[in-house]
Amino acid sequence: MKEFRLYESEYRLLDLIWREEPLKSTELVKLAFKELEWKKSTCYTVLKKLETKGFVQNEKAVVTSLVVREQVQRYESEALLTRSFGGSLPAFFNTFLKGRKLTRQEAEEIYRLIEDAVAGEEKESGRKGDE
Repeated sequence: MKEFRLYESEYRLLDLIWREEPLKSTELVKLAFKELEWKKSTCYTVLKKLETKGFVQNEKAVVTSLVVREQVQRYESEALLTRSFGGSLPAFFNTFLKGRKLTRQEAEEIYRLIEDAVAGEEKESGRKGDE
């Protein structure tokens, strides 16, 4: 998996870009000032880092993302799971849910996600056996 690792400041600016893109770099500076309380120099420094890493492009002063939010979220989630829980989803869920109450709707949605993942695994293993 391609590395989509971001520092907190980079993620926060990229989040603004995802929300508003395409946008002019001057508008991004104004938005970063309003929402993040960043100075112009901070915004351009972080923007340059995102460009260097290949997350965004700033062409003719118009900023657009080169990666989708889901790619970054997946990378960050898998990195957290590996680093903090040894890659164990049950350990993650146990820690995450401890002392927390789920609504019926949340529980049903999580159950559907798990069922879909298991069904996807069964389809994959069925295909491999056919080859």
